[in-house]
Amino acid sequence: MTAYQRLTIADIAQLAGVSKTTTSMILNGRAEQYRIAAATVERVQQIAAEHHFQPSASARLLRSRRSGTLGLVIPELTNFAHAMLAQTLEPLCRDAGFQLFVVSSNDDAEMEIRAVEQLLARQVDGLMLVPCSNNAKLYAKWAKRMPLVLLDRRVIDSNLPFVVSDAEKQVFELISTVLAHGIREIAYFGGQMSLSPSVDRLAGYQKAWQAAGLAPDPQLIKHRNYQQHSGYSMMAECYTQLGRYPEAIFCASISLLEGVLEFMNELDHFKTAPQHLMSFDDHRLLDCMPRAINSVVQDSAALAAQSLQRIQSQLAGEAVESCWVASRINWRQTYPD
Repeated sequence: MTAYQRLTIADIAQLAGVSKTTTSMILNGRAEQYRIAAATVERVQQIAAEHHFQPSASARLLRSRRSGTLGLVIPELTNFAHAMLAQTLEPLCRDAGFQLFVVSSNDDAEMEIRAVEQLLARQVDGLMLVPCSNNAKLYAKWAKRMPLVLLDRRVIDSNLPFVVSDAEKQVFELISTVLAHGIREIAYFGGQMSLSPSVDRLAGYQKAWQAAGLAPDPQLIKHRNYQQHSGYSMMAECYTQLGRYPEAIFCASISLLEGVLEFMNELDHFKTAPQHLMSFDDHRLLDCMPRAINSVVQDSAALAAQSLQRIQSQLAGEAVESCWVASRINWRQTYPD
């Protein structure tokens, strides 16, 4: 038993002095179709407004055999890049008539499976997923059950549609610019090597060295995962290895950069930190750091819009293609030509 009272269409019909069927047609926007008198429409709408009544979305969606919901699975809610995707997607989905469910996989394959199963149980109409593995068969199985778009990460050797930033190009430009100004010691801190962001970002780093006719020190290329503590541990390992900081550092995500900055702050409050710091992903707090940090800025708005568009296209029975979204570099430290 509940103390809350909810008005029904039958209640509005009784207050307006018309039939339930007529009231339903008016409140569901079909008054003109059934040539209901304007005075009747006005009376029903006025009473509904006075009582803050809205037709049941559940009943309407049941008739359409849709849930009116979409799912978004991201690795970490605390990861700024993925939080921005969720923040940008939610109003877009709402404007398109969908409620967005956001769940976290914690970048763990088993947790990802449970998260998707929960969304499937809620009968979401489509799924946008930042994959945490390269299990193409698993994602293909889900794609058979509902529209699915891979977001921010792609599954290597899979034909599933993805919407991903053009990481390789911008990382290439960052590293090439530093190499062009005589820096020959650039540490690379990345995440899981099995994931596409690691593949793409490392490719940009390595191709910059190749284009310059040089080779990086393989001992300065390190990988863990994309969590903050991994950035800290890689920075600590690198500092112990060299007995100092390298000349330059590139972090393959802002979460890794957070760990690097934590180490630098603890060591000597950035007094001996390298002058050349680079990161994939951006945050306005980087404008306030004691060292200038050049960063790759992903277009969260475009990533979100392109993903939702592909979900809607699949719901309409249309074929979709993958999409590379342009990113740009925020040059906080400039270099002379």
